[in-house]
Amino acid sequence: MGLGRYVVEAILLEGRSPTEIAGSHGISRSWIYELVRRFREGGYEALEPRSRRPHSCSHQVSADVQAAILGLRQELIAAGHDAGARTIAHHLQPLVEQVPSTATIWRILCRQGQITPQPRKRPKSSLHRFQAALPNELWQLDITYWQLTGGRHAEILNLIDDHSRLLLASDAFLTVKAADVVETFHLAGQSHGFPAALLSDNGAVFAGRPRRGKVLLESELERLGIACKHSLPNHPQTCGKVERLHQTLKRFLDKQAPARSLAHLQLQLDAFRTYYNQVRPHRATGGETPLAAFNARLKARPALAPPPVHFRVRRDRVDAEGRVTLRYLSRLRHIAVGKAYKRQRVTLFVADDDVRVVDEDGFLIRQLTLDPARNYQPLGTQNVHDLLRQASGMS
Repeated sequence: MGLGRYVVEAILLEGRSPTEIAGSHGISRSWIYELVRRFREGGYEALEPRSRRPHSCSHQVSADVQAAILGLRQELIAAGHDAGARTIAHHLQPLVEQVPSTATIWRILCRQGQITPQPRKRPKSSLHRFQAALPNELWQLDITYWQLTGGRHAEILNLIDDHSRLLLASDAFLTVKAADVVETFHLAGQSHGFPAALLSDNGAVFAGRPRRGKVLLESELERLGIACKHSLPNHPQTCGKVERLHQTLKRFLDKQAPARSLAHLQLQLDAFRTYYNQVRPHRATGGETPLAAFNARLKARPALAPPPVHFRVRRDRVDAEGRVTLRYLSRLRHIAVGKAYKRQRVTLFVADDDVRVVDEDGFLIRQLTLDPARNYQPLGTQNVHDLLRQASGMS
């Protein structure tokens, strides 16, 4: 028997005094009278404890706004985008007059069962986080993999700015080669300016140190005066920002139609890049989009500012005489690379009069400075393999 029922029966059935009951049980007489009143109006059920929740709340989020929050949550998840409280608040701005706080949105999602409880995480105070102070102070570069229809695999080359998280490039290849990395890097540099430093892992197209040599990317960074940095082996946390981007990208791709070809996949990557850079607010940038954060501050530059050069890429096939052709100063120049490479496909990287010829595997075949007085650029006294070892340090 509850205390309320005992008090009511003692008063109404036993005829005991309210003063006596109040003194012996340590309760007020006014509460005793309230219990008696409830009993007379609703019987024993009226004596059960009642909720203290107020009947109304002037600042409660309206049903329409709550419906908009839940609708946005489902739309963002279906599109493969981030659907957290901050992102929902950002997308609510043009839809409602007053956007609730992120904490309120989070509570609404919890009440509706939209958020899965997570195990307790480490406190933020325990994390030692590094972030470049300026845009273009550091870029991060990495490759991730994606499956096309029919079981084929593609490689995605992602390039991101460390400070603003701006996705500078996201390009799809069947296999990323050294020449592809340099071309992607140059296109990003032409659009956004070159960085002071570039960070990558020790992949074969990024680093020659594991093979005691130098790859094409490292050679190009050295020419541009850009610091080249590599993470420690088996330590992906060093490139954590681009690694985290891979997760966000793949969550988006999971919600898209399976890519039938590289061109189809590239269209999806372009759509993601536009949304990621220009629409999605990023928590690491204080809720700004990466593009807004990138444009908000002055840009860092290479320590040795590279001189303005005309950079271009030409793909060719070595002829039967071991030569490739390049137009320079309005005249065709024939460059000897050796008959050992005849009929092979090569890529020419041209920076004004500096030319490097690279085979399909990314190995440097020849590097030279064009002589404008000669239409034919001979090999000279050294053979191609000597030039290869001198230019790239590879054996």
